[in-house]
Amino acid sequence: MNRTGKTLLVLALVAVVGMAFRVSWNALRDIANAVGADATAATLYPFVVDGLMALALVATLVLAGNDRRFALKVLGTYTAASLVLNYVHGLVPELHGRTVDWGRLADWDPANWALVLLATSLPVGSIYFGSDLVAKVLHHRPASIPTASTDAEESTETIMKRSTADLPVSTPAPITPNALALPRPVPVGFVKSTLPSKPATPADGARERVLKSLGLPIDPPPVVPRPVPAESNRPRRATGRVPEAAKPRRPKRTPDQLLAEARKVTADWPDAKVTGEGIRRAVHTSPANARMLRDTLLSERAEVA
Repeated sequence: MNRTGKTLLVLALVAVVGMAFRVSWNALRDIANAVGADATAATLYPFVVDGLMALALVATLVLAGNDRRFALKVLGTYTAASLVLNYVHGLVPELHGRTVDWGRLADWDPANWALVLLATSLPVGSIYFGSDLVAKVLHHRPASIPTASTDAEESTETIMKRSTADLPVSTPAPITPNALALPRPVPVGFVKSTLPSKPATPADGARERVLKSLGLPIDPPPVVPRPVPAESNRPRRATGRVPEAAKPRRPKRTPDQLLAEARKVTADWPDAKVTGEGIRRAVHTSPANARMLRDTLLSERAEVA
C-alpha cells in the first residue's frame, strides 16, 4: 500500500474511533452522574475510561514481550468495563433523564454494589495503569534494525565459518597399567631369618666362648652394601665457558700477507668477479678487509691496463 492509501486508512480509523467515543461518552457521563460526580467530573469521566483504552492500544503497538502482554490486559479490562457500563446505561432508562436515585444502578443490591464499585474504581485504575504504561513506553528500547552492511558482514562471517573444515578432536588412548608385577624388595633381616638354620657344632661353641672372653659381640651386625651409581660410557658435554687455552689459535695475517693471498687467489678472475664477498669467502677474512683488498686489486688492474 502506498503512502496515500495508508494516510486515508488512518484518517478513517480516527473518524470511526471518534464517533464511537461520542456514543460511549453519553453513557459514561450519565453513569458518572448516577454515582455522585458533578457536572465537570461527569464530562471528564469518559476520557478517563475510553482515553486509557486508546493509551493501552498505543502501548501495545510499541512494547514487546511481557510489557506488551500487560498492555493488552489493561486494554481488555477497560474495554470490558466500558462495555458493562454502556450495557447498564441501556437497561436503566432512568439514567437518561437523571431521575434515578443517587448511587442506584440496579434493583438487586449485590449487582448494584458491584456496578458502583466498578464505576468508581475505573478513575483510580486509570491513574495507576496509565502511569505504568507511560513509564514502560518511555523506558522501552526498540531492537536495532539490521542494515545492509550488517547483513553482508554476517553472511560473510557465516560463509567463512562454513568453509572452515571441522577438525576432529582425537581422544587420547587410555593408559593401561603394566601387567608385569615387579618383585618387592626383601629386607636383609627377613632373608636371614627365613634361611634354614645351620646345625650347631663344637667349633661354634668354642668360638662363642672366645668372643665372650674378649668382650666382642657374638653375631656382628650384617654389612649392608651401599648402592653404587652405574657408570655411563657417554662422553660428558663441556659446560660453561671454554678456556682460552682450549680454543684453536690461528696466526693473525698482516695486510701484506692478505694482499698476497688475494692476488694469488684472484689471478685468473675477471674484473666482474672481483667483489668484496668473493674475496671474503676465498681468503677467509673480515668484510672490511675484503673491501680493502677488492679496492686495491681493482686499482692495480686499472694501472696495468
